[in-house]
Amino acid sequence: MPESQRRWGKMTPHQMICHLNDSFKSVIGERDVNGDKSNLLTRTAVRWIALYAPLKWPHGVRTMPENDQKQGGTPPEDFKRDLDALVSMIERVTHPHRTFEWQRHPLFAEMSERDWMRWGYLHVDHHLRQFGV
Repeated sequence: MPESQRRWGKMTPHQMICHLNDSFKSVIGERDVNGDKSNLLTRTAVRWIALYAPLKWPHGVRTMPENDQKQGGTPPEDFKRDLDALVSMIERVTHPHRTFEWQRHPLFAEMSERDWMRWGYLHVDHHLRQFGV
């Protein structure tokens, strides 16, 4: 997969793996995301559409600088180690006996566990499709 060609966006496959891991770390409070950028529309209609409407996420939406590997995100180092870290993080987030508190989403605000699980699935799916996986 490190040699997979992107279908859209600017990330490399390795940057995508680090981006997903950073995103999950933000979800469980191990990485800070700068502030609440939500409003009534993003907390209600936009959240529902993003999580539950039968639509694929749009291409080319900019990520937050904290989770952008060219800005404040974790820089890619070793592909296998970074991939293993992502797999471990996904296992941790989806484990039935969690040892963390769900954080606020910067746009969608408070989310239920169901919402977070759906977000995680859609986020990973979006980026796997980005690279034809």
